Amino acid sequence: MEKRLRLAPSPTGLFHIGTARTALFNWLYAQKIGGKFLIRIEDTDFLRSKSEYTKNILEGLKWLGLKWDEEPIKQSDRISIHKSYIKKLLECGAAYRCFTTEDEISELREVQKKKGLPPKHDNRHRSLSKEEIETFISQGRTSVIRFKIDEKIEIKWVDQIRGEIKWQGKDLGGDLVLSRRAKGYEIGDPLYNLAVVVDDNFMNITHVVRGEDHISNTAKQILIYKALNFNLPTFSHTPLILNSEGKKLSKRDCVTSIDEFRDMGYLPEALANYMSFLGWSPKSGYSEILSLDEISEIFDLSDINKAGAKFSWEKLNWINSQYIKNMESIELIEIIKKYWDNNGWVPPSQEWAYKLTILIRDSMTLLKDAIDQSKPFFLLPPIQKEGQNFLDNNESKAALKLILNYLIKHNSEKLDKENAKEIINEISKMHNVKKGILMKSLRVAFFGCLSGPDLIQSWELLSESKSDISRIERCITTN
Repeated sequence: MEKRLRLAPSPTGLFHIGTARTALFNWLYAQKIGGKFLIRIEDTDFLRSKSEYTKNILEGLKWLGLKWDEEPIKQSDRISIHKSYIKKLLECGAAYRCFTTEDEISELREVQKKKGLPPKHDNRHRSLSKEEIETFISQGRTSVIRFKIDEKIEIKWVDQIRGEIKWQGKDLGGDLVLSRRAKGYEIGDPLYNLAVVVDDNFMNITHVVRGEDHISNTAKQILIYKALNFNLPTFSHTPLILNSEGKKLSKRDCVTSIDEFRDMGYLPEALANYMSFLGWSPKSGYSEILSLDEISEIFDLSDINKAGAKFSWEKLNWINSQYIKNMESIELIEIIKKYWDNNGWVPPSQEWAYKLTILIRDSMTLLKDAIDQSKPFFLLPPIQKEGQNFLDNNESKAALKLILNYLIKHNSEKLDKENAKEIINEISKMHNVKKGILMKSLRVAFFGCLSGPDLIQSWELLSESKSDISRIERCITTN
């Protein structure tokens, strides 16, 4: 039997990291067992669902490298089919019309609240006669369709992550609402628990992998599966992603959508690699830097932890930096060039661009770090306080004058690394100046401070862009 897994996101917001992690676990397991990864867009919340969110979800999946195997299904296209199954449940007596008004439900909840009881419907219309139903309809009352839940029943299943799970019918909140309100004998638009069962059966889904917040829904859905004589899939409930305080990661934690991670400068391979470890751990002996194909070979749902997975920026940043360091230089240059283009920065040559990329690569954590790391090579950086304090030392300005005179005397318009080293060594010996003074003075001239990238490689680049001499001159003339 073909193994089939699915991601079923609601297009009511941007592609969230929690949904992305669920997609990733489904995709990895489908690859591991030779199954298929499918997409169903659950867009029956007509007020909140938007086509731009559907587009965002699909583009986010592509960006992460999670390809699906069949054309995505839109749940809204199947509403008439959902209603036909609700009708079957009505006809076989597994469901019924409930005319309880919103005011009556509110009154019931107030009573339960005063008694310290959890909110639960009292199933008051479960056994209405035809005459009573007609009376309610003639009064203009609308009805929902409720699915009968036996309070004495025990629902249990073997979860691939959590083992055996048991749920009592009395703890499911009363008879389950299957559809929204409708007039007369009409059936309103189907709700989540009914639609998901019908559609998973239609798509021949064999494995349902989703967040632990769906565990109570699974108990309800198993009852619907059985009432409709559908085959039960194998269920797996993944841990939630938590913030540093151990609470569910939310928009209040600033960054949750995949778009935001991409805009911040994370690579898709790095983010996917990191998300794989959010709740899952490979057996000992494996590297923490793994491609999706490598992960899929060792991935197993039974290795996923039950406890929530804390999100760590430090770990994500480290993984991202490793991917940047290991990128093909040509590929990284093309990415960095886009940042340069956006800022109107034009490298003097392709070779120069290559050298600068190699120079800054090891100090980059995010792709957008290329902006700050590259800026001093395109724009004249101001002299900072620490740099000015160093320049105010007469020995520093004297050292820069020696370097400038050497460059002018030898007509040094373009230096390579070897030439730059020779100049430092020769001036140090000829004029008895410490190399440290020469190099620190140059660093202030080039970058305005006492820190920065490798000085000799930087000098080579600044020499080619013909800005090294002018930077030295401004420091000598500084009062």
